[in-house]
Amino acid sequence: MVCALKMKDLAIKLFEINAFKFGDFKMKVGINSPVYFDLRVIVSHPDVMDTLADMLQEFIYDKKLNTSGVHLCGVPYTALPLATLISIKANKPMLIRRKEAKKYGTKKLIEGKFNAGDMCLIIEDVVTSGSSILETVDDLRSEGLIVTDAVVVVDREQGGAQNTEERGVRMHSLFTLSYLLQTLLEAKLIEESTVKAVAKYIEACQIRSDGSFIKNGTTVVNDLCRTRMSFEARTDLAKCPLAKELLKVMATKKTMLCLAADLTNSEEILNLADAVGPYICLLKTHCDIISDFSEQFVRSLQSLARQHNFLLMEDRKFADIGNTVAQQYGGGLYRIADWADLVTVHALPGQGVLKGLKSAIGVDKTVASRGVFLLAEMSTEGALTDEKYSTATMKMATEMDTDFV
Repeated sequence: MVCALKMKDLAIKLFEINAFKFGDFKMKVGINSPVYFDLRVIVSHPDVMDTLADMLQEFIYDKKLNTSGVHLCGVPYTALPLATLISIKANKPMLIRRKEAKKYGTKKLIEGKFNAGDMCLIIEDVVTSGSSILETVDDLRSEGLIVTDAVVVVDREQGGAQNTEERGVRMHSLFTLSYLLQTLLEAKLIEESTVKAVAKYIEACQIRSDGSFIKNGTTVVNDLCRTRMSFEARTDLAKCPLAKELLKVMATKKTMLCLAADLTNSEEILNLADAVGPYICLLKTHCDIISDFSEQFVRSLQSLARQHNFLLMEDRKFADIGNTVAQQYGGGLYRIADWADLVTVHALPGQGVLKGLKSAIGVDKTVASRGVFLLAEMSTEGALTDEKYSTATMKMATEMDTDFV
């Protein structure tokens, strides 16, 4: 049985080494919190890490989770050293989950020796919504491992336990945020006003499994949770009319497939579009590589798009000043603005490229009938689209011309 006195001593020690602090902090889920846990600091305090590992091992035994044949897996990255220590102390095999598969060697996502059907116990440091646990669960289960339980150091009590339970994973927490606050209050390390403020925050801000959260009785949807929502729900939130249209197609046809029709012959493209039309939401073209491009080809392609209910995207990657892209988009041999629902655009020229494209949309069309995809990243080796560029592109996409992007 985990000793209550040791629990309180460890809680105070974690506070003393600044493993949790009070203030105003932006969380992964996109909301601000008056308390923040940073258990990464324990790697600089071997005595604290050793004590915590011993206590977690006892806790696992108390919960009867220490059954034979169970692998341990720490959620990357903070929980990895803890899982390693517990593995050594308990003589239990450990698995390592990579955040991304390596591009060389075995290209494994899960490292370690295991068989499909083996049990795996997850170790995590701090849980808010439980999303990191669930990401690890998905990767482990994809390899055939069975995951039913997770042991965490601190539960912030904001919905994580419920969210993991919904996915078949029981969460067992050594500490809760309420317990830590009460312990620090009794030790006269924090004021009662702090305890009340944090308690009020927890009550007012519960996070759901889809990443949305309830704040003061109102459901708030942030960018993180949009991708976890149904296409129908996202349709109502989309600001760009073409985004709404695309999401409707995806919901109706139950497909996220975009086919890159990188062919050079118009007849081959039309035959391909007719064959795959029922299964795709987008057909992507490179019109300037088509050797026999014509108006008849465009009309036939539009007819197939209507027949099979998919949108057309010309992968033009516009990247010039406004006046030039306006002519490239609306004029020339291809007159892309007349037939392509969507086009791809580099953010490099700034907002001027979007203004130029908008100006080229003919009087028989509206901005609402056209849209652009801004390229924030490229997969080519040596691409100069670094993190700073990607962040600036995302800002451009979400704060400017939201009716068009």
